[in-house]
Amino acid sequence: MTSSPVASTSQLSHDAHTPKKEPWVSPQLRSYFVAGGVAGAASRTVVSPLERLKIIQQVQPPHADKQYKGVWRSLVRMWREEGFKGFMRGNGINCVRIIPYSAVQFTTYEQLKKFFTYYRGGELDTPTRLLSGALAGITSVSTTYPLDLVRARLSIASATMDFKKPMTIQPTPATAPKLALYHTSAAASTTSTSAPLGPPKIPGMWEMTVKVMREEGGVRALYVTPVACAQSLSRPTRRYRGLVPTAMGVAPYVGINFAAYEALRGWLTPPGKTSVPRKLLCGALAGSISQTLTYPFDVLRRKMQVRGLNALGYEYNGALDALRVIFRKEGLRGLYRGLWPNLLKVAPSIATSFYVYETTKAWLLE
Repeated sequence: MTSSPVASTSQLSHDAHTPKKEPWVSPQLRSYFVAGGVAGAASRTVVSPLERLKIIQQVQPPHADKQYKGVWRSLVRMWREEGFKGFMRGNGINCVRIIPYSAVQFTTYEQLKKFFTYYRGGELDTPTRLLSGALAGITSVSTTYPLDLVRARLSIASATMDFKKPMTIQPTPATAPKLALYHTSAAASTTSTSAPLGPPKIPGMWEMTVKVMREEGGVRALYVTPVACAQSLSRPTRRYRGLVPTAMGVAPYVGINFAAYEALRGWLTPPGKTSVPRKLLCGALAGSISQTLTYPFDVLRRKMQVRGLNALGYEYNGALDALRVIFRKEGLRGLYRGLWPNLLKVAPSIATSFYVYETTKAWLLE
């Protein structure tokens, strides 16, 4: 039995006026997120040894007897002492952190560009791109800061740094620090009356996370570091630090990174000249420029993150105090410690990140 023409027309009219159900996450937004995560993981894995070396050089004390000096010599030392695992130390949690970090960053930047383009009614200028990148950086780092802190701890947990001087704060029986996670003579000097404890066990990602939470103030310690302050008449007070130098470093870095990349793309990849080497060069130059300009903030961030590891002997009262102490003891050079291996890694890292992101995004949107 065939349906009547009237019924068919009515059904077609009903279907035409029924709004289609839109997906909760649009395919375009999903492509930004997935492409950003893939780009982050690829970019950091290829430069994992240099990333770890940068962190070690940033946080090692200036009076250390056996410092990690020179890129090639330090990499050879890491290989001899720890092998391939030493090169990849901390890379697992680095990838766990960088996938959501990069995904959120690229997605936020793309959405902010759309927002500002809609309300401005035209192409974005450089200041707007800087603002979009800065906001994207703050958003991404806020969601992944605990993983970044734990990664920094794991990266230096097995580094062998001997000290010429004793720790700044001498322990007492009531305040003696727990066994440090370093193969250092500083740890031995604080327990000179005790029997040798043997090489400390290097914790994993979860063990390090639990250690920070247990010894430094719970979940909040994964975001900010508690600092004992002057005691009042009624009770001791505590301040918290960590997020300020992080935000100060990440916001301008990401803003400059995105703005420089898009400006360089306009100069180096005009229509008809969009080869792969040119695209990679844009990312490499953008990353080098942004990292050089904001590197001191990254050093301060690492100093804040590892202060809870007693073997390093740091005792800063905040970012400004750390800046003052570094200037007094090491000069301007102290704020750029580890810059050379960082520049060696940032060029292939950022170049890979932008190239993989654009390639993956284009593939997903086909």
